[in-house]
Amino acid sequence: MRWLSDPLLVVEGLTMRFGGLVAVRDLSFSVGRGDITALIGPNGAGKTTVFNCITGFYKPTSGLMALSTDGAVDPDAVAALTASSRRYALREDAPDADGLFLLERMPDFEIAQKAHVARTFQNIRLFPGMTVLENLIVAQHNRLMRASGWSLLGLVGAASYRDAEREAVERACFWLDRIGLLARADDAAGSLPYGDQRRLEIARAMCTGPVLLCLDEPAAGLNPKETAALNGLLRAIRDEHATSILLIEHDMSVVMEISDHVIVIEYGLRISDGTPDSVSNDPKVVAAYLGVEDDEVAIAEAEAGL
Repeated sequence: MRWLSDPLLVVEGLTMRFGGLVAVRDLSFSVGRGDITALIGPNGAGKTTVFNCITGFYKPTSGLMALSTDGAVDPDAVAALTASSRRYALREDAPDADGLFLLERMPDFEIAQKAHVARTFQNIRLFPGMTVLENLIVAQHNRLMRASGWSLLGLVGAASYRDAEREAVERACFWLDRIGLLARADDAAGSLPYGDQRRLEIARAMCTGPVLLCLDEPAAGLNPKETAALNGLLRAIRDEHATSILLIEHDMSVVMEISDHVIVIEYGLRISDGTPDSVSNDPKVVAAYLGVEDDEVAIAEAEAGL
C-alpha cells in the first residue's frame, strides 16, 4: 500500500465552498508514488472540484495539499514549509526537479511547471486546427521558450535552441508512436476519431514530463476496444515512465482492472478508501451507487453506518 508507505501527494482537510454550497468537505487522502489511484463517486460528488483544487484551477477554502517529487511526503518538512509561508522548497542540487510543494499556495502554471502535475479534462481540449504533432510540441512550450532565451536565441538560430527543438520533436514522435498515431502526425487534430483524440490528449500531457498525471474520465465515450487500449496505455505510463496517475472514472470495469487504490466520495465526503476489492464490497459504496427503495433507506443507512 504505497499510498500509506510512500505517498507522492497528501491531501488533508480539503474544503471547497462556493458561497453557501460546500462542494468538498474536510477531505483527506493520499496518492501513492507509482500507483494508479481512482477517485470515484456518484455524479455531483465533488470529484472534479477536487481535481480543480489539486491542479490550481480553484483555490480551496481550507486544507493542505503537499506533493513531494523527492521521496515520500515528510510531515516534519511539510510543517516547516507551512510555518515559513513559502509555496515550495527545492533541493539546491536539482532546483528544476526535486522538492516539496504546497499546491494550495501555488498558481496553476507553477503547479504544472514546477511541481510537474499535468491533467486532462472531461471535454477534450486539443487545438483542433493544429496538426497532431504541433499539439504535442506546444505542450513543451516552457522548455522551448527557455532554450530560445525568450525568443532571441530562437530568432538567430542558436545551437541550444535547435537542440531543444529537435528534442521536443523527438519526444512528440515517441508518444505519437506509443499511441499509434505517428502516421497521422501532419493531420489536423480535429480530424481524428474520438478515441484517438482521447489518447492524443494523454500523450500531450505526458510530453510535459509529469510526476502526477490527473485524468478526468479518460474512458468516457470509448468503445470496448478503445477502452482496452487505454488500460494498456495507462499501465505503461505507470510502469515504464515513473508517473503516478490519479483518475476520475465512471467506468467501473476500468477502475477495477487497473487501479491500485480507490477513493470513494459522496457529497464531498470520503466514504471509502482502499484496494479495489475492499471498496467494491463496502456497504457504504453499494448504498451510494445503487441506492435503495424509500422504505429501506433507514435500514441501509444503519447497515452502512451512515
